[in-house]
Amino acid sequence: MPRPIPALPGLALALLCGVAAAQEPAPKRQNRLAQEQSPYLRQHARNPVDWYPWGPEAFAKAKREGKLIFLSIGYATCHWCHVMERESFENEAVARYLNEHYVAIKVDREERPDVDQVYMTAIQLATGSGGWPLSVFLLPDGKPLPDVPQFEQTWGSSLTGGTYMPQPARYGRRAFLAELQVRAGLWKKEPKQITQDSARWADHVRQALVRRQKPLPLSERALERGFEALKKSFDTEHAGFGLASKFPIPHSLAFLLRYHLRSGDEAAKDMALRTLDAIARGGLRDHLGGGFHRYAVDRTWTIPHFEKMLYDQASLARVFVEAHQLTGEDRFAEVARETLDFVLRDMRSAEGAFTSAWDADSEGKEGKFYVWSHTELRRLLGPDYELFAQRYGVREQGNFREGEEQGTNHLQVQDSLQTLAKRHGAEVPALRRRLAKARQVLLAARRKRVPPLHDDKVLTDWNGLAIGAFALAGRALGEERYVAAAAQAAEFVLSRLRVEGQLRHRWRGGQAAIPAMLADYAFLTDGLIDLYEASGEARWLVEARALVEAMHERLWDPSDGGYFQVEASAGLLARPKPFYDGAIPSGNGAAASALLRLSSFTGEQVLYERGRKTLEWYSRLLTHRGGDVATQGLCALDLLLGPRRELVIAGDPAAEETKALLAEAHRRFLPRTALIVRPAGEAKQLFEVAKWTKAQTPREGKPTAYLCTNFACQAPVHDAAALRKLLGKP
Repeated sequence: MPRPIPALPGLALALLCGVAAAQEPAPKRQNRLAQEQSPYLRQHARNPVDWYPWGPEAFAKAKREGKLIFLSIGYATCHWCHVMERESFENEAVARYLNEHYVAIKVDREERPDVDQVYMTAIQLATGSGGWPLSVFLLPDGKPLPDVPQFEQTWGSSLTGGTYMPQPARYGRRAFLAELQVRAGLWKKEPKQITQDSARWADHVRQALVRRQKPLPLSERALERGFEALKKSFDTEHAGFGLASKFPIPHSLAFLLRYHLRSGDEAAKDMALRTLDAIARGGLRDHLGGGFHRYAVDRTWTIPHFEKMLYDQASLARVFVEAHQLTGEDRFAEVARETLDFVLRDMRSAEGAFTSAWDADSEGKEGKFYVWSHTELRRLLGPDYELFAQRYGVREQGNFREGEEQGTNHLQVQDSLQTLAKRHGAEVPALRRRLAKARQVLLAARRKRVPPLHDDKVLTDWNGLAIGAFALAGRALGEERYVAAAAQAAEFVLSRLRVEGQLRHRWRGGQAAIPAMLADYAFLTDGLIDLYEASGEARWLVEARALVEAMHERLWDPSDGGYFQVEASAGLLARPKPFYDGAIPSGNGAAASALLRLSSFTGEQVLYERGRKTLEWYSRLLTHRGGDVATQGLCALDLLLGPRRELVIAGDPAAEETKALLAEAHRRFLPRTALIVRPAGEAKQLFEVAKWTKAQTPREGKPTAYLCTNFACQAPVHDAAALRKLLGKP
């Protein structure tokens, strides 16, 4: 019998992922995956396994032949996915057994996060943890095999499946071939019992995917409890949260900045800024090429899993910009610029869209592209070696180990510039120049190495995150090139990823495919709002308004509120309603934020109510566990509780006086304030979505700023000093 449903661990997955082998095996007969666009699926195109992509053909074969399904879910930069490929999926004996007794389906979780959500939930319920590769055993109709405690007690793993399965047995785990054999044997022996138990188990999974709870009042109490939860888990010695592997969790840091702004609690700001400083100094940051790796495998932020994901670059750059806006500290702006410049250089397609990821492996070894021996550094840097080694923690014995190899170093900031200045009897500016030159020398040398695999697919949701980050950074840091990059990416997504007026999730090889999901609508809407605030071009607001309407028509749950992840026609075991944050924020948290933000521009109560009802649907989770698993929802709740303000700046955007007013607004951290640029004269596109701004005109022939709270406006002002006073402390 299935177990009672435990609380899902949300972000705290036992993540197994990191890196992928860039090299393809020697040419062999290709399977069906060769026809797919996903780089991850194509990596498996020469396996002897008779792989099917997710779709009706695979399920029809399983039903016709009465076979179980083996479902393998991963992504192109997942290290243990590729370990399992080398050990099992390229193993002729394993492949032969798998092909004879199962229908094998391979899924790219980045292309199909909906499929991943359903079966990850099943594995989490069965085992208490999850990760990738995800290995799930299904009935021919797609129901996961039941979690039977007696099986786990005698065999040592859940009947439903798990994550990485070795071949041969090791790490205290049974061999993958043995896992296949025992389930095929049970299916042959007891098909009726397994089918009955699977039906009950599937009901448990559905309940977990579509949470139905009596709502609680939406109040500041949820914010307070969320803050207290983060405070309790904060690592006071090394910053970040928890005492083991360290994840950056940018949406939690964003919540802490907002909580500080609301409450004045210095501890909230301190936790966020200390964590950002630890991330900036540590091994998560690529100190030569810019950008961030996925997460640190240790408590001290020293050694990462080396893959670089677009969503991490976008989300971290954004929170570094917000920290700069809040504090005025240039060190946060410097990291944001470096990160976004890396994305522009290395994660941007020729057409201006943002690509998905860089792998961690090159030449079959994790981190090889990024690490250095001390002898190599000494040879390349010459007289600057000692200074560089002291700054970046280089040791003769090294600080990084891959397999049996030792003696290489992954760079991290160790000694401060002030300490080095005293030690070397030099001025800080001179040391900065020497270190910058040394970094350029090493970067040039690194570019001659074999690079990791580049996953060049374009995803709508991740591009939405990047569009928002570039737009916010552009206006906050005075970088027009960032605003231009955001606009070019938005143009690409809105033109190439819409087919017959309907948004799509993935673009690659000239093809847009897979119907858009909740995160696509929510993140893209939010990014377009940021782009409007940065550019003043009302067309982005018009597009955002159309997106939330399409999202509502296709994904709204009229019974309980909130949004489903996919359309009703998706054909899954259940329609998930995402509420937990993971590496990226939850779809419903992001949707609530986007709706509430947009309502401040348009003045539409209907959008406000949709956002409120979305938060109300999972208010119990927000109140009791928001700080642990739903900080994006807490950010949206902070916006809902207000006070929400509208700042209208009316005047010619090209006029110097208007620019001065805009600059005063741009430099500030104002997460609950909608910035509206109202050109002088007729503004048809703006009035199309924000009719109420017609009355906000320039006064006395001068650019004019109106600060309103819930659309009730104070007396207008005309200069930056007066606006500064009106806005209050930055």
